[in-house]
Amino acid sequence: MEVDRSDRQDRRRAGKSDPLDAVSAARAAQSGRASGAPRGRDGAVEAIRALMVAKRTARAQRTQTINQARALILTGPDGIRARFTRHGPAELVAALAALRPRPGSMVRYHTLLSLRELGRRAQFLDGQLEQLDELIIPLVTGRAPGLLTLYGVGPDTAAMLLIAAGDHPARLRSEAAWAHLCATAPIPASSGKVTRHRLNRGGDRQANHALWRIVITRMSSHPATRAYVQRRTAEGLSKKEIIRCLKRYAAREACPHLRG
Repeated sequence: MEVDRSDRQDRRRAGKSDPLDAVSAARAAQSGRASGAPRGRDGAVEAIRALMVAKRTARAQRTQTINQARALILTGPDGIRARFTRHGPAELVAALAALRPRPGSMVRYHTLLSLRELGRRAQFLDGQLEQLDELIIPLVTGRAPGLLTLYGVGPDTAAMLLIAAGDHPARLRSEAAWAHLCATAPIPASSGKVTRHRLNRGGDRQANHALWRIVITRMSSHPATRAYVQRRTAEGLSKKEIIRCLKRYAAREACPHLRG
């Protein structure tokens, strides 16, 4: 069984510790309050999750490395600043990695040495990302080939959705349960005359982010989505509300490919 965290009121009354949490989980399973099937960690999705951990850190380190190089360029000697300021990320990495500093001015020489090492580090991380993609894409394609055929769904986005569903997708009882897991199911948040909704805070944030990426891609280049945005905007909906509706639709569209 998959057991949610302990009730907040119970924690306030009885305290919080590992033994108390274990007792609370056991009571929830025995009483039937906890009836969800676990995600499972014995198949292709768990392999994808492990690879995505390495990819996420490599991507973050690459971004950090390029930002450090740009900061060093801006604070470096005038000649370096004028030479590299207008470069794009890929062009900047290639130019820095190819540097061959010559001894001369102490500050200029060692600044160029540092920039060269940052460029080579970024190239190394680029190679790591390519190697991880070569491993991740076949796993994602083999597990949910139909998911990649949806507009705006790439290997990274598909991997995040698969990780949220787990190796045992039968645990997703319905499409509505999947939307709730992705934090896209609107929940009433007021009891007055004007009904407001919020997104449930207990959902999977990585899955929610994956749906957001799908929606943003479609809003920029998908004709049907662009027409929908125009129509809903004319009806008075805000951009935030429109994105929420589109994420809910994207979750409905992706669910059959995850449960198959």
